[in-house]
Amino acid sequence: MKNPAASIIMKNGAKIVLELLPENAPNTVKSFLYGVRHHVYDHHEIERIVPGSWIDLSYSAFHCEAAKYLIPPEQKVSPQAHLLPVTEGTVAMGGYGELGLAGCEIFFPLRDCPELTGTYPVFGIVREGLEELHRLEKEETLPVTDYPYPDVIINRPVRPQIIDHVELELFGAEYADPERVDHHELPLCWKELC
Repeated sequence: MKNPAASIIMKNGAKIVLELLPENAPNTVKSFLYGVRHHVYDHHEIERIVPGSWIDLSYSAFHCEAAKYLIPPEQKVSPQAHLLPVTEGTVAMGGYGELGLAGCEIFFPLRDCPELTGTYPVFGIVREGLEELHRLEKEETLPVTDYPYPDVIINRPVRPQIIDHVELELFGAEYADPERVDHHELPLCWKELC
């Protein structure tokens, strides 16, 4: 059976095509698919660009109630899963330390990130669209001054960089909703900025 694929279609017409890896990060793949099914990525402005490091699609749970949930670290849900290194050309799920992984807040590494490997699970490979990620990396940014975690630098694009929608090809497979963290404490940035 083929791995599922997702195409992130930007408003400018560019496409970022992902091969999803359910054998490596099954719960994380389910969480991303849940976000797509609930349209959390549709018409969303990319919120954080760190040139030379990564592009975060959101740090605000996409200003969307459907995205305001956390999932446990992948190795707790799927101890048999083989976590891949966080490197350029992959896509990974972000997170909030002891609270858990973000439900839908994915990021694209722009370099090898051994410091993130094992913490933020890689759940896909970029099969097309690296040139669009490098274009985004060069966008002019401005600092965000109201982010509630002072040790994290947040820069947003000056010109909005908008995801139009995400298309899926599941090759006939069905994916259940993800296992979630069962407490109700949310990241401060979801509460204060949404």
